[in-house]
Amino acid sequence: MASGPAASRTCPANGDNAPGRASGPGMSRRYRYESESDVGPAVKSLALCSRDEAERAASLEELSRRVLACLGAERPGSAKLSKQTLLHLLLLSRSCPLPEVRERATELLRTAQEQGVKVPRVLSSGPSAFIPANEMLNEVADQDVLTESFLSLGRMDHITMVMAMHPAYLSCFLRTQHALLEMDGPLPHHWRHYIAVMAAARHHCSYLVQQHSAGFLDAGGEESWLSGLQQAPTKLRSLQTLNKLLAHRPWLITQRHVQELVCPGAEPRWSLAELIHAVILMAHAHSLCSFGWGCGLNPEPDHIGGYTFELPSPSHFPRRPHSPHGLTHEEARHESGEGAMEVEVLMQRMVELQQQQEEECTQEEMVTRFERERSESIPTTVVREAPPDLVLRLVEEPEFRYEDFAPKGEQSPPTMRAQDYSWEDHGFSLVNRLLPDMGQLLDEKFQVVSNLTYHRMAMHEGVDTRTLRKALWNYIHCLYGIRYDDYDYGSVNVLLERSLKVFVKTMACHPEQTTARVYHAFWRHFRHSEKVHANLIVMEARLQAALLYTLRAITHYMR
Repeated sequence: MASGPAASRTCPANGDNAPGRASGPGMSRRYRYESESDVGPAVKSLALCSRDEAERAASLEELSRRVLACLGAERPGSAKLSKQTLLHLLLLSRSCPLPEVRERATELLRTAQEQGVKVPRVLSSGPSAFIPANEMLNEVADQDVLTESFLSLGRMDHITMVMAMHPAYLSCFLRTQHALLEMDGPLPHHWRHYIAVMAAARHHCSYLVQQHSAGFLDAGGEESWLSGLQQAPTKLRSLQTLNKLLAHRPWLITQRHVQELVCPGAEPRWSLAELIHAVILMAHAHSLCSFGWGCGLNPEPDHIGGYTFELPSPSHFPRRPHSPHGLTHEEARHESGEGAMEVEVLMQRMVELQQQQEEECTQEEMVTRFERERSESIPTTVVREAPPDLVLRLVEEPEFRYEDFAPKGEQSPPTMRAQDYSWEDHGFSLVNRLLPDMGQLLDEKFQVVSNLTYHRMAMHEGVDTRTLRKALWNYIHCLYGIRYDDYDYGSVNVLLERSLKVFVKTMACHPEQTTARVYHAFWRHFRHSEKVHANLIVMEARLQAALLYTLRAITHYMR
C-alpha cells in the first residue's frame, strides 16, 4: 500500500518523525537484527526523497560512503551489510523513479556482490502479474506523478505504480489514505495500521498485511500483536464482528452492532468518532484488497515472497505476466478478431441505449429488472492455495465468507433504496460531522472515479463512456443489494458481457479468488489502463456500498 509511514522510515528530514521505539521485547525484529549485528548503514535515515536536489545528492554520496565503508570492513561474508540494508537497496534499484538513485543503488549491490556478499534478487518482473511492466510504463502518461509520489511517500510501491495510469485518481487516493493513516484523528497511529492489517487479512491479502505490518511497527506497535489477534487489546478485537460483516456481507450490519461498541456500559467502549475512523479504515483496506487482487499485484521487492538470496538455477526464467491462455498463433489471431468484434458490438449497444433514454419504463418493470440482475447466477468459485500463516493467524472465523445478497430460493434481506439512504444526502454529512474533512476527501474520490474518462474505448477515440461507467457502478451496488429507482437495470445486461460480470463479481465479493484467466477473459481488445480503470470503479463502488450500510446503522443508533 502506498502508505505514508514509509516516508518516516526513509526520510525523516522531510518532517515526518516516527515515534520513539524502546528497546526490549516490543522492539521490531527488523531493528533488533540491525542493532544486534551492528552492521549496515542507517540507509533509511538518509534524505533520499528530499525535494532539495543538493540535499538529495549529498545523501546519495553519504549512502555510497557508508555502504563502501561496510564492504571494506574486515568482516566475513554477508555480515558486512545487514539484510534490511540489502533489501532497501534492492527496493531502490527496482522501483525508485529518480534515475540517479536507482542507478546508484544498482551499482552498490553489484559492488557488494563482487566482494562476495550474497545479495537479494527480485522474484517478479514488475508490479503486476497480469500487466507487462513495459506496457504499464508506456501507459503512464504523466511520469512526474511517480516522482511526486516517491518524494511525498519515501517509496514507490506497486499500488502507486499501477494507479499512476490514472494520475487524477491517484492524487485523491493518496490524499485520502494519508489523512486516514497519518493526519490528526481519534485513533493512535499504530492502531490505524493494525486495523488495516485485520481488514486485509479477511481477504487473505498478504501484500497489504505486510505493508501495514511494517507501518504498524514503524509507528511504535508491539510486534507480538502480529503473532495473533489474541495478543491485541480487547478493544481492537471487539471490531472483529464488524470487520467480517464489512468485508463479506455488509447488508447484515444493524444498529445493534453499533450499540454493542459505543453505548454506555460497553466494555471496552468506542466513541462514535473512533468507530467511524475504524470503519472507514476497514472498508478502505477491504476495497484495496479488491484492487490488489484484481490487478494481480506482485509482492514488493522487500516483501516475503518478493525476493530471494538464492542464485537462479540454469533453467530459471524471471516470472512474466500471465498470457491470457497460452494460445497458439492461430488461436491468438482468432481471439483477436473476436475481441475486435466485441468492441464494435459494445459501441453499438452504448449508442442505442443513449438514444433510448427518452423511453419510459414503469416502476414495476424497473424493480423486476433489478431483481433479475441481482439474483442472476454468476459462478465465481475458484480453488486457491491456502493463505500464508502471517495472514491466517490474524483472521477469526475464516470460514465466514461472502454469500449472495439474494440466494435463489431463500428470503433475502430488504433492498436498500438509494433514495432512502444515499452517500450524497446522508453518508457524506455524517462522516464529515464525526471525522472532519474525511467526508470531503471520500466524496472527491468518488466523484473523480465516477467522472474519469479519456473519451476512448479500445481502438476508438471520441467515445462517450458514461453509460458503461454507470452500468459498472450500479451493477456492483446491485450485488450489494442497493437499488436506484431511476436506473433501468436492463442496461447492465446489455453492456456488461458475462466474462466482465464474472470478473467484477469475483473482485468485488471474494477478490482472493481472482486469477489471471478471469482478468484476461474480459475486454480482450482493451488497453490495460482501461481494465485498471474498471478496477478503480469496482473498488470505489464497493467501498461506498459497505460504508452506506454501516453509516445507516450509525444514523439509526444516533436517533
